[in-house]
Amino acid sequence: MILLAIVAGTLVAGIGSVWLAAALSFGALARYTQHMLSLAAGALLATAFMHLLPEAFESQAGAHDLFLVLLVGLVFFFLLDKAELWHHGHEHHHGPAAHGHEAHDDHGHAHHGPHHGHSHGADKPAGSWAVLTGDSVHCFGDGVLIASAFVADLRLGAIAALAVLAHEVPHHMGDLMVLRAGSSNKRAALVKVTLAGAVTALGGITGYWLVDQLQDYLPYFLAVASSSFIYVALADLIPQLQKRLTARETAAQIAWLGVGIGMVALVSSIGHAH
Repeated sequence: MILLAIVAGTLVAGIGSVWLAAALSFGALARYTQHMLSLAAGALLATAFMHLLPEAFESQAGAHDLFLVLLVGLVFFFLLDKAELWHHGHEHHHGPAAHGHEAHDDHGHAHHGPHHGHSHGADKPAGSWAVLTGDSVHCFGDGVLIASAFVADLRLGAIAALAVLAHEVPHHMGDLMVLRAGSSNKRAALVKVTLAGAVTALGGITGYWLVDQLQDYLPYFLAVASSSFIYVALADLIPQLQKRLTARETAAQIAWLGVGIGMVALVSSIGHAH
């Protein structure tokens, strides 16, 4: 039962986020990109602070150890981000000035919103494969985190899957834009990123086996998942929202942030009802 839930949750998070990213990048929903960033930030913070961390602290693990794991996780994702940025800068140091306007996720992959013109020339086809490889590794890690949450509690797993779906949307938007830069075929780009997103399920199955073998370490897995969500929200998503806006636009940002938090709370209440 748990394994089936993990497979379903990881497929929804991995593939659903790609299709939603395609709708936001190419479809009629493109105007709502900023709203989705706010929603994702709210969902990630709520998942970390309202569910993953409380679940970890309800275990027999010591609070000091869990906070240490949380701190180490945040520093790790920061250093990983730095390493990827350094690699990206050396790989594309001859590129156009537009590179300076990229936003990066917790693994250093570029986010390219519809308003960020960015061209990876067609003379660098290897860049597409680098993006897909990095995306696959990232999705595999997301699958392990989702599996950890499902093993702890089915309700927690559903919330974690929704949070991963939300935070992967801007990430996959960047991947789609990079792939489109070297090819005019939207369908091919969507198929490639969808296959990378499907790797989330492979990570979930592997994570199910790992967590089952290491039950005593589950609280620490949850703390690491929390550090990932918190880092993405505070270091990536929210900075993209910190710009001078009108009062109406600011209110919309806050409202969508609240929707993200409310979405997590709603899933939690449904889980309690059953």
